[in-house]
Amino acid sequence: MQKFSEIKMNYDIIVIGAGSGGLNIAGFMNKAGFKVLLIDKKDENIGGDCLNFGCVPSKALIHVSKLVHSGKEAEKFGLETSGKVSLRKVMDYVRSKKEVIREHENASYFKKIGMDVELGLAKFSGKNSVTVNGNKYTAKKIVLATGSRPRKLSVKGVENVRYQTNETIFDLEELPEKLLVIGGGPIGVELSQAFSRLGSKVTILIRGDKFLPKESEEMALVLYEQLVKEGIDIKFDTSVKEFLSSNEAILSCEDKEENIDFDEVLVSIGRDLNVEGLDLANAGIEFDRKIKVDEYLRTTNKDVLLCGDIAGGYQFTHAAELHASVIISNFFSPFKKKLSYSKFSWVTYTDPEIATFGFNEEQLKGKKYEKLVLDFEHDDRSIVDDFVNGKTILFVSKNKILGGSMVAKNAGEIAQELILANSSGLSVKNIFNKIYPYPVASRVNKKIISDSFSKKLNERTKKILKWLY
Repeated sequence: MQKFSEIKMNYDIIVIGAGSGGLNIAGFMNKAGFKVLLIDKKDENIGGDCLNFGCVPSKALIHVSKLVHSGKEAEKFGLETSGKVSLRKVMDYVRSKKEVIREHENASYFKKIGMDVELGLAKFSGKNSVTVNGNKYTAKKIVLATGSRPRKLSVKGVENVRYQTNETIFDLEELPEKLLVIGGGPIGVELSQAFSRLGSKVTILIRGDKFLPKESEEMALVLYEQLVKEGIDIKFDTSVKEFLSSNEAILSCEDKEENIDFDEVLVSIGRDLNVEGLDLANAGIEFDRKIKVDEYLRTTNKDVLLCGDIAGGYQFTHAAELHASVIISNFFSPFKKKLSYSKFSWVTYTDPEIATFGFNEEQLKGKKYEKLVLDFEHDDRSIVDDFVNGKTILFVSKNKILGGSMVAKNAGEIAQELILANSSGLSVKNIFNKIYPYPVASRVNKKIISDSFSKKLNERTKKILKWLY
């Protein structure tokens, strides 16, 4: 029987997991004057997947890859480039940017601003109590924000390969000549393009027949064509049948097989939730492959809430921020707020980017709406920036944007006012009436609305305008 020390401390709230969701909740509660205990396994984990293995390092890598790609693109104007990219220097840059952010995301910093921090493995010892390092702590509310980890690859001969995941690939110091990427989700595709631009020959294996299936086919096609143009080999309905050695595998595609050699393998096939060792049953929390959670992010123990990946649903940093906002609101409001993804948005940070928000066509089946489509081929800024393959799709009803998507260079930034209109219920007239400096890239947002209004100029409307004039 496990023995605990006599130390027993009471808190207003205990947060287990110091990723984006946990830090949002712990930070607010601390600022609001509540007694907060923040727990994570070790100091290096603070910041969660986003800081350590996800958003921050991947976007730093993508930034460098864009610089390299732009340099090569400039050769057609007479600039000469030579030499190979030093992946060691690239990864030094990536790590340096992580450390800048880590200055405000570490145990010492949080202790200085008034939180208690415990580093170690947390386990439930009761309905409102946890133990860490032999000490028992209790709180009125406990938030589980332990995140997720890369799913392991189960293939014959996998023990022959030391494959990479998003948690290890940023430790590479030699650029692989040939990179095999297993899995065609956003993480796999973003890193594939980055390594391709740095100089690797990249092959992506996609188990199904769709490229980025969470995006509309129209948008995904634009990105697919760009990746193929850049030399990335994308194989559909293809998986690894067997690894023959540390650098050779047999691929299976329907009823055909082929051998492929590689220098490194990146596995990006999904994520598993971090629930091991929490002793959930001690707190009355039901678990069957995943933790049972309601629309208010409460577990079967109403004093224990879930935030971030562990809650299921979308696995994004800003999804964890959405969870945090729901949880914090419900701590204080008598009118409890349900979790809703109806106004949710995300960006795939490739080049071009894909920004998606609100409802899609599948979700709008049976509802009355107008589909607006704008191709960027005649947009002046797209022409001078040499990428006219961009596109915007909007679903509009009663002058309100129900959802949409954009594929373009910097689409994640350009689409923000469309996302604001969607999330705030603004009329498309607010965008139509806005005067955009010429030639900002976001003028396409007004263009798609203007084109829609122009189509409504029928003969009857024209007669009325002439009479008014």
